[in-house]
Amino acid sequence: MFRIPRPSLPAALFAALCAAGCAATPPRDPSAMLAEQRFDGARLAAIDRAVSEAVAARKLPGAVFRLEREGAVYERGYGKTSYEADAVPVTPGTIFDAASLTKVLVTAPAVLMLAEEGRIALDAPLVRYFPECAGGGKDAITVRHLLSHTSGLASGLPARPDWRGDDSAHALACAQQTTHPPGSFFRYSDINYVLLGQLVRRVSGMPLHEFAQRRIFTPLGMSDTGYLPLARVSAAAIAPTQKGGPEGLHGDLAPGQLLQGVVHDPTVRRMGGVAGSAGVFSTARDVARFARMLLNGGELDGVRVLGKDSVRLLTTVQTPPGIDALRGLGMDIDSPYAKRPRGNVYPVGSYGHTGFTGCILWIDPVSHSFYVFLSNRVYPDDKSNILHLYTELGTLAAQASAGPAMR
Repeated sequence: MFRIPRPSLPAALFAALCAAGCAATPPRDPSAMLAEQRFDGARLAAIDRAVSEAVAARKLPGAVFRLEREGAVYERGYGKTSYEADAVPVTPGTIFDAASLTKVLVTAPAVLMLAEEGRIALDAPLVRYFPECAGGGKDAITVRHLLSHTSGLASGLPARPDWRGDDSAHALACAQQTTHPPGSFFRYSDINYVLLGQLVRRVSGMPLHEFAQRRIFTPLGMSDTGYLPLARVSAAAIAPTQKGGPEGLHGDLAPGQLLQGVVHDPTVRRMGGVAGSAGVFSTARDVARFARMLLNGGELDGVRVLGKDSVRLLTTVQTPPGIDALRGLGMDIDSPYAKRPRGNVYPVGSYGHTGFTGCILWIDPVSHSFYVFLSNRVYPDDKSNILHLYTELGTLAAQASAGPAMR
């Protein structure tokens, strides 16, 4: 029979040394071990350099980058939450204003869920649900046109004369006139998704932020994610975005007033912080859970959120014939906005979205990989441009997660 030899040291000392040794070498994270095996370390180092150099050049105060492929995870925080001397370091748990990622994390999936239930018809005219929007060329706009940014509506709601509230936003949206026949022209438009968010509320009978929480975030275990984050967490957990300054897009802010946990988008701020176009705050790890759900055909950890056909509509080309900008009913595939976050390696057919605050989600169904980048590049004055960094990240992420032939 095999016997364990008794230690020559006193029992108490032996136990203490064992405990110390165990504390010094904790079990390794399996996803990190997989990352070492599956990701190209040189490309990961290049990603670290690219983001760190952007931080050092004050292109952005801080950011989180996360790359995943089939269980392998590489994630890192960079910089601090602001340029102030007492700013805290960004960590993977830092919450960011996800800006227009809201469109694909909430609004498009919510519309598709209601379509699955037969409560919204994608090819029905908008005026079926909002008869008050009739006229001005809008009678021919369908829900599908809104989702694919082919409605012919302007890019955003006017800021003047000053207005406040969701009802005012709806009245302004309904007062717009189309500039092109619906289905004939691509223009990225927040108005489309303002109306879609209001459509979710009208059809479901539930405020958009509640629908998102009940039907998307809670089932997916996205515990850091939601609208109106100050109702759940302290401002200190959230990266700030804008400081009030001279009159402009953010003229509603007092000089020096800081947005931290209050939505950066000025239209959505006027609407009270909840809209289909922006308003969601999240972490990279939560956005990653949403991405994994899509790669898994609408299901995550045994919980189905979207039907497989809804995932197809969301993530594959659905734009009308003759339009060069290729988009799904939500996700960008090959519009002018896709080229930088996709980088130079991920193929057309990969898909994703960006957010004005400095956010990216990009997913490649061929390699089963994706990356998430969250930042507050708009701090403190909206003036920083990091589009070159987007291209670097998209290219390096694809190279890091691809096979040797694509590196």
